[in-house]
Order: sequence, then structure tokens, then C-alpha cells
Amino acid sequence: MGSKSNPDPKSFEEVVNVAESATDAEVGAGLASEKDVARIYAKLDRRIIPALWSLYFLCAAIRSNVGLALTMNLSTGDSLSQKLQLSGQQISTGVALFYVCYVVFNLPSNLLMSKLSPHTWLSRIVLCVGIVGTCHAALSRAWNYYLVRVILGIAIAGMWPGMAYYVTLFYPPSSTGKRIGWYFTAAQVSAAVISLVSVGFQKMNGYGGLRGYEWMFLITGLLTIIDAVCLVWWLPARPLQPGQTREPRWYDRYLPRQVPAFTKERDQQIHYKEMTKVYHSRPWTVQDLKQVLLDWRLWPLIMMYFGVLGVGIGVQSYGTLIIRSTNPKLTSVQLSLLFAPIWVINLIVILIAMPLSDRFNTKRPFIFSLGCTTQIAGLCMTTFAKGPWTRYGGLLVVGVGLAPTTPNLMAWTNEIFSRRHGEVGVAAATALVSGFGNLGSVTTTYALYTGWASDNVPGPLQFRKSNIVMMGILVISISSSMLLKTLLHFIDDKKAKENPERVGETGVREM
Repeated sequence: MGSKSNPDPKSFEEVVNVAESATDAEVGAGLASEKDVARIYAKLDRRIIPALWSLYFLCAAIRSNVGLALTMNLSTGDSLSQKLQLSGQQISTGVALFYVCYVVFNLPSNLLMSKLSPHTWLSRIVLCVGIVGTCHAALSRAWNYYLVRVILGIAIAGMWPGMAYYVTLFYPPSSTGKRIGWYFTAAQVSAAVISLVSVGFQKMNGYGGLRGYEWMFLITGLLTIIDAVCLVWWLPARPLQPGQTREPRWYDRYLPRQVPAFTKERDQQIHYKEMTKVYHSRPWTVQDLKQVLLDWRLWPLIMMYFGVLGVGIGVQSYGTLIIRSTNPKLTSVQLSLLFAPIWVINLIVILIAMPLSDRFNTKRPFIFSLGCTTQIAGLCMTTFAKGPWTRYGGLLVVGVGLAPTTPNLMAWTNEIFSRRHGEVGVAAATALVSGFGNLGSVTTTYALYTGWASDNVPGPLQFRKSNIVMMGILVISISSSMLLKTLLHFIDDKKAKENPERVGETGVREM
């Protein structure tokens, strides 16, 4: 890469539009030091992770605020369920409609993201979520509730797999686990913060003629819209090969000028040279997509996600109701305060577990299964213990077990499909795993809890059957992870030994 360095490039295109003229030996000698590579990834971390964190924090808040709104200001008759006169079945139907739409539109959203500008598409998702979030403040009838949840499911589709796909454009798959874990903590912080802040929103009940939950939806929605505008300017665009230029698209003229990922040509060259080991820039075709869809490795991953996401969303959506079933004397403010520690503990364990998962990335299925087993233990405490605080402690144990499951699973999906199918493999697989896996959310929000009539009887047996079903789907997740690990060992590892010339030093298949 012998072209002259531009000390102050004016655009990202100027940074990447540099001919690659040096030999591999010269590049290695001049650029590929371990210290330089670490510095580049640290710079990307500071640029990308906070942006994805804020994105996920706000979208997760809007997605799950309904669960809190159901119990806010119950004593004055100003909760969401009381205003709309929603039955338990209607609440479950609205939540399930959201996830059905999310499942249907997840794959199309991620495929469009891979064809368009990924950072722009993520910003579009956040903008739409913010607009729909503010509309929750205007709900007045049950059909309004159904409609808004349907639109929100369509708007937010592709967010979670889209972030996982976006990360693989800048980091090698073996290093994505802790990055996914870092921004995944936003969901836990969001659940904890919003549950605490909801106490303040309940104190605002009646101000300006708005109920407390209406203030909550309005303010979080407006903050999300502002964040969307900032993201399109701040998130880096897809990295390009030196010498390539990005064709301007029709919508670029309407977007703010983007801050480049690297302000120095040398930094961009170091990053691209590292990513050539794992990054496949060849445009994908329908045939490539078909190969991904027919890959048998998808289905065990989907079943793994089905169980852990079903439990996670069940606890997130109905956590306050479960806590109230353990101690009916708790007030709505106390419920909000007790809900937060579940996610604080979850956050702490994520920050510990995910770097270890990257370091021992061949053990991802075992780390995942350990998390599932911990959740089962917590659900047993919540279901069968007699003391209210012991049962509440079971929910804290569930929070610990949830930590190393979802981000670990998405990192493993990236590793498996980037190695076999390149960029389209990551885009399609993460969308399908996240999409079909969300049927677990439909199960826990529609068929279980408020959807199961015998579980709605107040008393110590409330939600017992629903909790037992959640334990069962976690057993399915554990079994699927062990099955996939076994099949990969006897099929993929065997093929890799028989055909070593097809696999590079990093284990990435040459495309």
C-alpha cells in the first residue's frame, strides 16, 4: 500500500479509495503489529459499541414498556390495562401479535440491510420504533393496542439480528461474542432503568392531563427519534476494499454527512488487511441465499434460541406480575423497584461471561447450556419454594442464567455461518435464528401466563404450570446445543481435516 497518506481526509471515500500496491510482506512489516491491530479494534469499539448500545437501550425500552404500563398506577385506576379494559387474553394477544410480525419481517429486513447501507438501515429501524413508541401514549381502545403492537413488530424487525450482522462487518467472528455482550447489556440496563424511572412517571400521573405510562411512552419515543438522527451520522458505513469507491445512492443527498470510521489512511489499511481473513465482500445471489436456508445447522440454533428467548421475554413482559403473585401485598412502586435487580444481576454476569466465551469460543455450547441449567434452577425456586422472598430470589437466579445465553448463541451463529457462507450467511442466519426463535416469545406471552386460565387464579399456585413449561423448553434448548456440537464435531471437523486446503488459517472458508 504504497500510496501517500492523506493527513486530513475529507470523507470516508477518500480514506478507502487508496490502491493496494504493497506486497503482503511489506504490509505485514509496516502495519500488522499486534499492538496496532489492538488499537484499531479499540478505536472501533469506542465508535460502534456506544452507538449500538444506545440504539438497543431505547428500542428495548419501547418494546417492553407495555409490561410495566400494565401495573403502573393501579391504585388510582390509571394503568394501561384499566384504561383500555384489557383482559388477560387481550394483553397476551397484543404481545403475541408483535412477535408474529417480528418473525415474518425479520429475514426481509436483514436481507435488505445487507444490500443497502447497513448503518442507514439500522437508523431507519430506530426512527420507526421511536415514532410508533410515541403513538402508545394515544391508545384509547383495545383495537388501538393491537394495531400499534403489529406496527411496532414490523418496524423493529431486523434490529437484533441486524446489529449482530453489522458487528461482523468490522470484527472477526471469534471476537464478536464480547462485543455482542457489551451492547446486549443495554437491554438489561433498559429493563432496570425503566422500571426504576417508571416510579417517577407514576408520580407524574395526571400532569398535563396524561397518565404516568403515557408520559413514559411519550418521552422514550421522542428520545428514540433523536437517537435515530444521530446514528445515521455517527455509525460507520460498511468497510470497503482499498481502491474501491462507494456508489452514491438516491437517499444519500437527504442524510447528514457521515463521520468517517478512520481519520487516518493507515488505520483503515490495517483494519482492512485484518478483515480480509474473514470478510467476504462479494455480492450474494439468490443461489447463495438458498444454500443458507437449506443448511441443517440453522434448526438446532433456532431451537436453542426458542427456549432462552421464550424465558427471557416471559420474565421481561410479566416479571412484575410474577413478583406480585409471590407477594400480593406489594404496591406498584415496590414491584417496579423489585423488578430492576433481576436485570442488574444479568448485566454483571454478561460482562463476566462473554469475554470468557470469546476466549474459550470452542466451548460456547457448554457455556450456553450452563446458563439454561441455571435458569431451570431459578424457575424451580420461583415455582416450588414457599417463602415469598425465596421465590423472588428464584427470579434473580433466572437473571444470572439468562446472561450467557442469547449473546453467546448469536456469536456462535456468526462463527458457523460466516465460515460456510460468508456475509449472506451471517445476514440470513442471524435473521432466521432470531425470527423463528421468537416463536418462543409468542409461546410465553400468549399460551402461558395471562393466556393460561388456570394460572390466573391468585395464590401460591399462580403461574406454576407456565413456569414448568418454560423449564421444558429450556431442556429443548440444552438438547439442541449438545446435538449441534456433536454433529459439528463429526461432520464439519472431519471435513476440515480431509480438505485442509479449503480452510484458511482462521477457519474461514475461501469464497
